[in-house]
Amino acid sequence: MSATEDAPIPLRTVKANGITMRIAELGEGPLVLFCHGWPEGWASWRHQMRAVAAAGYRAVAPDMRGYGHTDAPAEIERYSILDLVADQVELVKVLGAEDAVVVGHDWGAPVAWHCALLRPDVFRAVVGMSVPWTPPGYSDLLTALEKLGIRDFYMQYFQAPGVAEAELDRDPEDSLKRIYFDGFGDRTGRRKSMIRLKTPGGLIANTDPPGELPAWLPPAHMAYLAGQFAHSGFRGGLNWYRNLRRNAALTAPWRGQPIRQPSLFIAGRNDGVMHFPASKAQIEAYPKTLPGCRGVHLIEGAGHWIQQERAEEVSGLLMGFIEALG
Repeated sequence: MSATEDAPIPLRTVKANGITMRIAELGEGPLVLFCHGWPEGWASWRHQMRAVAAAGYRAVAPDMRGYGHTDAPAEIERYSILDLVADQVELVKVLGAEDAVVVGHDWGAPVAWHCALLRPDVFRAVVGMSVPWTPPGYSDLLTALEKLGIRDFYMQYFQAPGVAEAELDRDPEDSLKRIYFDGFGDRTGRRKSMIRLKTPGGLIANTDPPGELPAWLPPAHMAYLAGQFAHSGFRGGLNWYRNLRRNAALTAPWRGQPIRQPSLFIAGRNDGVMHFPASKAQIEAYPKTLPGCRGVHLIEGAGHWIQQERAEEVSGLLMGFIEALG
């Protein structure tokens, strides 16, 4: 089943990198691989998959490691950036392709960026959405936050195993609606934000009760997504955050290394990530860190869930980039 009111996108399972992965697959031709973020699933790419397939490409979007009906290993250390990249490298092989264009949003963007960094022979081009590229450095985000005296950032709350997932698993649909509502680009009357947890009590205490969902986020999609998290739980996705320090050490050999393949960056100008302290400088550094960049598109009025909120515009930018690759 698909998560949309349109014709279903076929789903199947494959074995890759020692885990069973569920993938959505549509179309034939050169491979375009989509990596979703937190807390999402393959269906967040439903619009772009249809656009890519209609243009003569093969669109594949997995449930990423720990999500939906893909395996969720128990060990936290099995969610490192190297594991996540290896999943995509092996998936390309299992699909019988020689290479792919890799596209990622939110946490899927760092996966896509690192796919391009670590295996340029496999990933011929890369598109990142929401999270800018910056090469591996000598520090990690958690350490940087601590040096700034910040102790209430949501990623810090996610670090203690069992805490955030216990809160979010109690009512997956309410949790998801609160998180999605927090990231809307056109949201008005904002009183709280999950980015900085100013109120004691966790993420729920720091988000407003969700209002009416916009047309681009239909109830059927949210119900489908809630069902996926009721099945998998939130722990797998949260374990990605629990490897932030470890990832900095694992990627030390690539410190300062640019991505040279053709690349594209898309984000909503109202995306909370665009207001992180380092984001502006990271984008301004693209001539050195992303020398193959063919465009930076900050969409006015759009928020975090960019590929759904501005589906047609994002699909147009994506197809323009892919078709220009030749």
